[in-house]
Amino acid sequence: MYTARPSRPLQGRVRAPGDKSMSHRAMILGAMASGETQVEGLLEGDDVLATARAAAAFGASVERLGEGRWRIIGRGRLRSPDGVIDCGNAGTGVRLLMGAAAGYPLSATFDGDASLRKRPMGRVTDHLERMGARFDWSGARGLLPAILTGGRLTAIDHVQSLASAQVKSAILLAGLNAEGVTSVTEPEKSRDHTERMLRAFGAEIDVEDHGEGWLVRLRGGQGLHGATVSVPGDPSSAAFPLAAGLIVPGSEVTVDGVMLNPLRTGLFETWREMGADLTISNRRSSGGEEVGDITARHSALKGVVVPEARAATMIDEYPVLAATAAFARGATVMRGVGEMRVKESDRIRLMVDGLRACGVAVEEEPEGFLVTGGPVAGAATVQTAHDHRIAMSHLVLGLAAGAPVAVRDPEMIATSFPGFVEMMRGLGSDMGLG
Repeated sequence: MYTARPSRPLQGRVRAPGDKSMSHRAMILGAMASGETQVEGLLEGDDVLATARAAAAFGASVERLGEGRWRIIGRGRLRSPDGVIDCGNAGTGVRLLMGAAAGYPLSATFDGDASLRKRPMGRVTDHLERMGARFDWSGARGLLPAILTGGRLTAIDHVQSLASAQVKSAILLAGLNAEGVTSVTEPEKSRDHTERMLRAFGAEIDVEDHGEGWLVRLRGGQGLHGATVSVPGDPSSAAFPLAAGLIVPGSEVTVDGVMLNPLRTGLFETWREMGADLTISNRRSSGGEEVGDITARHSALKGVVVPEARAATMIDEYPVLAATAAFARGATVMRGVGEMRVKESDRIRLMVDGLRACGVAVEEEPEGFLVTGGPVAGAATVQTAHDHRIAMSHLVLGLAAGAPVAVRDPEMIATSFPGFVEMMRGLGSDMGLG
């Protein structure tokens, strides 16, 4: 169990771990490509390491050269693995790997930990089956473990009802080896790391604006070649030390090298609307993405209504937004985020329960929740259901609460943010075991 205690002012500069979304994709595309791929800044959390092991099991040579530095030598195709592909807790990893593997004449069994076994896979596998892949389920349909039989795919035109980068990416990766032109139409723009990285690996891909979203087309039969990938800092991880800087009185925290892709910065925009003192400096390019250094200073926050259309740009950041909203004046309204219920846990329910345990006024809705700020008592032990973002969000909240906040099952934080507690202690927080 980790505990966060009311903190003195936080001060310092830190660097966020490499972006998890890009790290997964670099490993998978490197395994699919012909030749050598060099990756710098890879997130070495449990989720990405599970994807690295999967890349090796599918036939690529995967080697760690140093901290965050990896070399992948692909053979231009994936082969049937000898054993089960264990994706641990990595929802992004398993769904993208299924899409990538579906295009090859192979058989592979996918599995994961107890949490991943509860997460819905049908949102991806249903569309891969439309393309010609076959899935056999050991238990309930749509839940791991599952056996994939791939190859001989046919392109589809898929229109998404909700923007989802995971669904889009899985279909596009399968489409690389499908007959015809695969297209995905989105009602709103979801993160575009797959499209950007496919181009870096030599694929031709067309992206057109389509109302509020876009239309993506990819011709089948394209081969990928090795590339050099520089992974910038993960904005989802940077959110935690920045949030602490906003809510702990007297604090000033800078996180260097944060990705500023506009499809990933919805939280920062929302914080500014709440009155946050956030500044961005040293804007530059890294790995084909704009990055910058973000400084957060303690701020008097006010509640806002978060536009539902913004959800796709910050779906993973709603837990930490809720933690900061607990210290804002008035209500922060978060709706249109039902996707939170099918992440590593039911994040709406867990945030509602955890905040209430800490003395925060919260209203739960089927597709969202409302947090009304005020004095945060703390003095609670929060259940996390092994969800890293729930744990880190409540630890951040505990730094500004009236009394300590503890979280159970903290080991899962390593899935996305190895060294999180050490980083926060380096900024001056009182956070650790106990």
